[in-house]
Amino acid sequence: MRIARWTHGGVVGEGIVRDDRVIEFPDGLTVADVLALGLERALGFAGLDGGVPLAEVQLLAPVVPPSIRDFVAFEEHVEGVVKSVDSSEGVVPEWYEFPTFYFTNPHSVIATGEAVVPPAATHRLDFELEVGAVIGDVEGSDGRSLTPDEAHRHIFGYTVFNDWSARDVQAREMKVRLGPSKGKDFASTFGPWIVTADEFEAMHDDEGFLPLDMRVEVNGVEIGQDLMSNMGWPFRELVAYASRDSRVVPGDVLGSGTCGRGCLAELWGRAGSLTPPPLQEGDEVVMRVAGIGEIRNTVAAPRETPYIPPARGRPRNRA
Repeated sequence: MRIARWTHGGVVGEGIVRDDRVIEFPDGLTVADVLALGLERALGFAGLDGGVPLAEVQLLAPVVPPSIRDFVAFEEHVEGVVKSVDSSEGVVPEWYEFPTFYFTNPHSVIATGEAVVPPAATHRLDFELEVGAVIGDVEGSDGRSLTPDEAHRHIFGYTVFNDWSARDVQAREMKVRLGPSKGKDFASTFGPWIVTADEFEAMHDDEGFLPLDMRVEVNGVEIGQDLMSNMGWPFRELVAYASRDSRVVPGDVLGSGTCGRGCLAELWGRAGSLTPPPLQEGDEVVMRVAGIGEIRNTVAAPRETPYIPPARGRPRNRA
């Protein structure tokens, strides 16, 4: 089942996509409401009919997430980006111990078809091809410190995820041993919808990996391709780790991290140059993940940003 949000005639609709039509949930239910119902109960909406043609609506991001955790779960991606950053080889041993993630901005989510507005400070705009797992409710669970099997039941569905990145901004701020923050928080694309997890159940291997084909192109030229099963950990283990000493709640999105050869920075590291070039105004980025769908965005001009002065030297007085 595909779950979406859209606008039609200036009104927001939330419901399912069935064949080539969008059909609203009954009783004014929203996607957030349905995620809180949990997957088993949500599947009861699969038989809805009526609605309006999909071609007549503008899709919105399919979820308004309370939080976004983005992992770095593909070893090949880490190898390439490390070369891009400091020309070093290999992956640090700590990467293999636990699945590392960072929190990104839930207030900057955009939909397929929207223009992405880059920071004015960047000259190295990049995309990142990922899949996002969307969390749903499980009766009797509060989403805390889950086992991998428990975490698997909390995965409501999957969406395509583009983690837009300003690589020069990211590199500068990470020299302070923090971030990425401003290099990442200006935009994330989710879409085109959420495909419920039951559609993929028969595809998992014995360890829980999903061999979904992932591809990205810029201006009609394919840049990268990988399989989601090349993650170092399956999604159930990412969710379990995110919940450790913490909690995952309905609507949370957990990103897989960039797949192998799924961004420009990795290719820059392998080539030793800015090849292919950073994204420019007018470029169109299209991402496709088998079984989920396609998202596409065009790069817009940056906005002007107010000046903020650098830090001033202070006397460190204590009184």
